[in-house]
Amino acid sequence: MKHATFRQLRVFDAIVRNGSFIRAAKEMHLTQPTLSMQVKKISDSIGLPLFEQIGRKIYPTDAGRALHDLCKEVFDSIARFEMTLADSKGLKKGQLRLTAVTTTEYFLPRFLGTFCNRYPGIDVSLKILDRGQVMERLRANTDDLYIFGFPPKEPDIKAMRFLENPLVAVAPTEHPLATNRNIPLARLLEEPFLLREPGSGTRILVERFFAEHGSRPRVRMELGSNEAIRQAILGGLGLSILSNYVVENAPGLTVIDSEGFPIKSNWYLIRQEGKQLSVVARAFCDHLARATDTPELMDWS
Repeated sequence: MKHATFRQLRVFDAIVRNGSFIRAAKEMHLTQPTLSMQVKKISDSIGLPLFEQIGRKIYPTDAGRALHDLCKEVFDSIARFEMTLADSKGLKKGQLRLTAVTTTEYFLPRFLGTFCNRYPGIDVSLKILDRGQVMERLRANTDDLYIFGFPPKEPDIKAMRFLENPLVAVAPTEHPLATNRNIPLARLLEEPFLLREPGSGTRILVERFFAEHGSRPRVRMELGSNEAIRQAILGGLGLSILSNYVVENAPGLTVIDSEGFPIKSNWYLIRQEGKQLSVVARAFCDHLARATDTPELMDWS
């Protein structure tokens, strides 16, 4: 191991987390031949194979799993050292790694903008992914913090509500129901609906809402992004239920005044149970606490 480099450990860790050389190469911004060469070098240093292929999937061998445990120890030690440095430098430098579900793209950059203006030396990495991909990173403990609209039911996480996220019924402005008031839910259900894909946080909350009212919407189409749904609504394909952040100030769309709406929900900040937050991550929690008037978030960090 004395011949292994830190970069080789990063490459190896990326392959294990992604379960794929292709995805790891994309994450590390390397070509696949370069990635494979780095793995070969570290494997030669150890004298044992690090991966085995079963079908189309790759898995770490016993030696690979032991090396991955070592990687996590090394990376954690470096993170603790970086926290000590950041404390000494008064947050003049540091790194914040955030991963959030797709709907956060409509409001999270605003919070990050004011945070970065306050701490211009902080390097912020933000990944906006679908719920399944965010879950993968959460389980791998890849980032400092995660943001969900519906907290996952995992045993080893901590969740803190920090912002309201009302879900509203949405239609094109020229729709016959657009100007009506207090529309009965039964009337709304006569319309075709456009919903997010199964498993998304919004879809989970929508299905729970209709189940509580003993009904089910008539789903015309399932789409994998909020922007696709917005365009489909404008195209007259149906109504939808979305976060108010998605539709506010969106031309051509209007919020319908219907029974049971808005559906109450919230945004949650998530981290692994027992994870020691860096001084930069704690500073972001404090910033978010002040910006959203959530003082308990300061104690949570």
